[in-house]
Amino acid sequence: MTTTAPRLLSATPVDLGGHFDNRGITRGGELDQGGFNIWDNTFPAEDLPEPGGTVRIGDVPFLFPAPDPAGRDNLRCSGQVIELPTGRYDWLYLLAASERRSEDVITLHHADGSVDPQWLRVSDFWAETPAHFGEQASVRCRSLHYPRHIQRNMAPVIWRTRVPVPRETDLAAIGLPDNVAIHIFALTLIGPEA
Repeated sequence: MTTTAPRLLSATPVDLGGHFDNRGITRGGELDQGGFNIWDNTFPAEDLPEPGGTVRIGDVPFLFPAPDPAGRDNLRCSGQVIELPTGRYDWLYLLAASERRSEDVITLHHADGSVDPQWLRVSDFWAETPAHFGEQASVRCRSLHYPRHIQRNMAPVIWRTRVPVPRETDLAAIGLPDNVAIHIFALTLIGPEA
């Protein structure tokens, strides 16, 4: 019997900072400055990875968001097209959270002009809500920020979810759904063997 070494896949973290349009992370002294959802809840920065650093969730490295000058640290899906480093990829891995359990179509734009729809599914960020779509909890916080107080023992979640890229041609961009309930904090492209 022969054994083979595990496949070494290439990972390309994507800097989404230029697309951020929402502030979903706050510190204790700035509770009223965020607005992840309709109630202006936010994730506590103290429970999250270091902003601007690389964090590994499972085997996947992500660039954890550093806030832009206006404090924005995630993007709400509103039909944006995100250009990617053109290349062959098998999976899109995302750190995402949803204001409620959401599933919507993301489009994969290939360099040859072809466009493929795929499902983006993200479970509710709300405290103690289980993964509805089988995602992995990347970070489960110990509290939830409200504009005027911190609610302890509530555990909001940022999920690690993934989207397949079935077409075996170069991917150049993704089109996000027009669904502002879905927030994306980080994106990593996983390609074939390095």
